[in-house]
Amino acid sequence: MTTALRPTTAAEVYAAGGITVTKVGEHIGAVIEGVRLSGDLSAQTADAIRYALATNKVIFFRGQQHLDDAEQYAFAGTLGSQTTTHPTLTSEDNRTLVIEGAANSWHTDVTFIDRIPKASILRPVQIPAYGGATTWASTTAAYEQLPPALKALVENLRAVHSNEYDYAEVAAGNRDRAALGGRFAEFTRTVFETEHPVVRVHPETGERSLLLGHFVKEFVGLKPSETTALFQLLQARITKLENTVRWNWAPGDLAIWDNRNTQHYGIADFGNQVRNIHRVTLAGDVPVDVHGNSSRIRVGDASHFSVVDEPRRLPGFESA
Repeated sequence: MTTALRPTTAAEVYAAGGITVTKVGEHIGAVIEGVRLSGDLSAQTADAIRYALATNKVIFFRGQQHLDDAEQYAFAGTLGSQTTTHPTLTSEDNRTLVIEGAANSWHTDVTFIDRIPKASILRPVQIPAYGGATTWASTTAAYEQLPPALKALVENLRAVHSNEYDYAEVAAGNRDRAALGGRFAEFTRTVFETEHPVVRVHPETGERSLLLGHFVKEFVGLKPSETTALFQLLQARITKLENTVRWNWAPGDLAIWDNRNTQHYGIADFGNQVRNIHRVTLAGDVPVDVHGNSSRIRVGDASHFSVVDEPRRLPGFESA
């Protein structure tokens, strides 16, 4: 059974947390005001932010110039258990991933491990004078818009995700790994491969969403040509403009997205300018499909990266 959201509860939770929430799109995105982010948030404010995230998929804050890496990390801890930097990439503090440039492809973060992160907190440190926006897409809206025949197919389908495979790169014809230099070598220094359901059930809301993105290597039981055709069809559904929200970064901004029901795309349209964004990640659970079956590890152990989160129902959500 899925969960039901009582409409009057949202206003009560937001009021208790002292925040205001303004939607920026029908299916995804909201701006949060009325809070100075820190590691000292009250439980009521943290719950209100988590509630806004669950219902809006990605949320944005402005005017948070006081944040540095330490305070960003502390704030993240009010929403869940922080991970280390990344399953394979490293950083000086082993908790903040410094993103230089932009991914320029649609993905959900770190889907090649079993314990897919539940959320990420992104803060711009250096932003270009133009370009460099980030776009998010709702994989829940994409699933809900599928015709019944496609839903029946994908609800019984599983996909293999690997950090040694980037669909976007292959689709672009860049098969020369050496050309990618040391970054690819570090990214794949430990190989991970995990079999996930194509449709996962959100552990906090009961919503269903498509679990895909550029780490998908193959659909289990399908030929490569069939994987390519179906992957492109489903990705096109996910990235329909009406299922997306685009954010142009400004100093003091901070974004949080639910990694369990979104994909995102950092847009590399800023030439030779510097784009430096810092990310802190929250530990997630192991995805479960509509039949109650969990993802399965094929290769790799991600226990060094994070604990396995034990989700709890958010205030205002109840079993139907």
